[in-house]
Amino acid sequence: MSINLVADVNDLKTSLQWGQPAFTVIDVRDRSKYNYSRITGAISMPLNDLESRAQISLHRQRQIYIYGENDSQSAQGVRTLQFLGFSAVAELSGGLQAWKSIGGATEGTDG
Repeated sequence: MSINLVADVNDLKTSLQWGQPAFTVIDVRDRSKYNYSRITGAISMPLNDLESRAQISLHRQRQIYIYGENDSQSAQGVRTLQFLGFSAVAELSGGLQAWKSIGGATEGTDG
């Protein structure tokens, strides 16, 4: 049984500020929402493409943070990657809204 790890947005922001390498942020929302607004540097991998794309483009040893439309969607993304054998996967609690609420950097057409 795998454990869903939940990461706080403040932890991710600290990692980015300190320039810690070897982690990936994945946005599992649909592409139009990703294009509109996303965490700076996040990779778009909508849930319906996640399984096929993750196997060819992600490193299994990297820390991966996932966020979606809501925590339920984020958790589904985490479970998908854990099923594929990725062990260092965490759900970014509160997703994009929580990230914006602490002043995290975003990019996209909304800003």
